[in-house]
Amino acid sequence: MNSIYKLNQANWEELLQRPTDSMASIETTVLEVFNEVRLKGDSALAKYTSIFDGVSLDEFYVSQEEFQLAEASLSKELKNAIQLAKGNIERFHGAQKTTKVEIETMPGVYCWQEKRPIQKIGLYIPGGTAPLFSTILMLAVPANLAGCEEILLCTPPDKNGAINPAILYTAQLCGVTKIAKIGGIQAIAAMTFGTESISKVYKIFGPGNQFVTTAKQLATKYGVAIDMPAGPSELLVFADETANASFVASDLLSQAEHGVDSQVILVTTSEVLLKEVSLEIERQLPDLPRRKIAEKAMQNSRLILVKDTVTALTFINDYGPEHFIVCALEEDFIVREIVNAGSVFIGNYTPESAGDYASGTNHTLPTNGYAKNYSGVNLDSFLKSMTFQKITVEGIKNIGPAIEQMADAEGLQAHKNAVSIRLKSL
Repeated sequence: MNSIYKLNQANWEELLQRPTDSMASIETTVLEVFNEVRLKGDSALAKYTSIFDGVSLDEFYVSQEEFQLAEASLSKELKNAIQLAKGNIERFHGAQKTTKVEIETMPGVYCWQEKRPIQKIGLYIPGGTAPLFSTILMLAVPANLAGCEEILLCTPPDKNGAINPAILYTAQLCGVTKIAKIGGIQAIAAMTFGTESISKVYKIFGPGNQFVTTAKQLATKYGVAIDMPAGPSELLVFADETANASFVASDLLSQAEHGVDSQVILVTTSEVLLKEVSLEIERQLPDLPRRKIAEKAMQNSRLILVKDTVTALTFINDYGPEHFIVCALEEDFIVREIVNAGSVFIGNYTPESAGDYASGTNHTLPTNGYAKNYSGVNLDSFLKSMTFQKITVEGIKNIGPAIEQMADAEGLQAHKNAVSIRLKSL
């Protein structure tokens, strides 16, 4: 690896940059697909599925027979692993349920907040070089716990028009309502506008490449909510001389193999560890089946030497990593002071892979610095908070005069009258 840096004020901003194309270079393609799907519906979906996925489909939805074949084709061991992960994710997300918040703000004025499920959910699950069936667990499990009525899943088919059997098995296990063989920009457009076959949804979840991320952001202009701008995956590890270099290297490579546009970063106070990790990466890389992908991703990646932990923490909070691993003697201090990260992994025996699959936390997380202002997916992502209020005769007498004064000061006479009429009736 040639990406070894000593952090200083001159290269600080450069080292914060992600390896993403500008939005402008992608938006033209996304807009073109969106406009055609909006105008032509299913025929546009068929066209772009043929262009981008290389297959012509007579039917977008997965059949019951395909579900049965998928379940039969998976090993018992894999099915058990998926069920174990599902159980942990259910337990962690189920614990996030909250009760009604209710208060009498003054005598006779009752206010409360309750949560209601978002009725129609759209899930986007990437296929491509890695069929992310684990993402279904992360999205469909909390959607079901929240009580969402419709859960539509879109995922790209292969050249034979098939979906990876692990995706089908997991989707059925987690209560997905329908699975459509549609990928990329056209899937996001279909869920945004609806077509003859595909239902419009209220909120879209799921990761994807830069085109999918841009498409999701465009969907918000048409009244569809999204989970977050979740683009290419990223990992930042902070480690000192107490860390195990082979562990650190394996974590960096585990994220690098996601895609050529992934980014991994090591920040360390130890020059010795930095060199050991660099050597370990070179040693482990040739054995990876996805070596070529990881190699390209490592070109976007950096090993950064810093003078002390405080400088490291300032840089990390400025970067706002999607995944953040801490392997250091000052673990408690760093965990206490980190404020911008999607998900944090603590200690030598907590690989990021645990959160990706089975520990229970959610792996759909903000990337590209959005950890500064977005949360990762959680149970509340599938719920809306609604407020309620009820005012008694005593209450309107107590609060009414204040409302009259405020409405009058804003020049909103009808607002004032709505209270005055009630007070006069008493």
